[in-house]
Amino acid sequence: MKFVETNDLSEVQSDIQSNIRGRMLNESESFEFRCHPGVSCFNLCCRNLNFFLNPYDVIRLKQNLEISSSEFIEKYTDIIVRPGHHFPDVLLRMADNAEKTCPFLTEAGCRVYPDRPYTCRAFPVEHGLYYDAGKNQTRLVHFFRPPDFCQGRHEKTAWTLSSWEADQVAAFYNQMTVRWAEVARLFQNDPFEGEGPNGQKGKMAFMAVYNIDAFRDFVLNSSFLKRYKVKPQLRMKIKSDDVAMLKLGMAWIRMFLFDVKVGEITLKR
Repeated sequence: MKFVETNDLSEVQSDIQSNIRGRMLNESESFEFRCHPGVSCFNLCCRNLNFFLNPYDVIRLKQNLEISSSEFIEKYTDIIVRPGHHFPDVLLRMADNAEKTCPFLTEAGCRVYPDRPYTCRAFPVEHGLYYDAGKNQTRLVHFFRPPDFCQGRHEKTAWTLSSWEADQVAAFYNQMTVRWAEVARLFQNDPFEGEGPNGQKGKMAFMAVYNIDAFRDFVLNSSFLKRYKVKPQLRMKIKSDDVAMLKLGMAWIRMFLFDVKVGEITLKR
């Protein structure tokens, strides 16, 4: 998900139209697309990618593969820190073959399809998080941006944003992605006091959202719950619910690193 920060959304649309392939979609507009084994480009989009994973993507994939979040991160991801960024990016590691295919691509298609990541689920629509600096509010903006080689864009099946979201079972993915994007946007400022993301605070923040199993162990088996008061309904769920754990992790980052008041967790007095 891209960040768009401006006081005037019309500036974004003008920039898209003049500089970026694709078009901005509003809620009532339609687009035509259908991907199926009969198109000549089938699965060509599943290779040689800089493929960014959101925290909820990792949860769904590690559950599908029946491994821990630590195992998933070690086996399937590359973690990078880009210059000028204050939080690591998590990229899906492509297979070690000539075409650098997605590690989950098979001859029959995607072997994790029910739990495929947000980017795959949304394709050919890309979403951005528009931040209205004047109103201090965020909302999603949408772009129809299939690659040039995509033949599915010539199919005649019409969709709106809402019908495509329903077809791809993407509503909760969208909610969780927006929730994470609002946290990630905070890292435009450096909260680590010179330590960087590889310092103690940085490692804790990464664990809180990407390594959910390790964060659960830390929360339940350290002094965490003696120092922080967790909302009772959320505390009941975190022992077994990965999404509840992720919500706690995001809330803790907002409070601990950025001094944002949150409803899920408070510091005990």
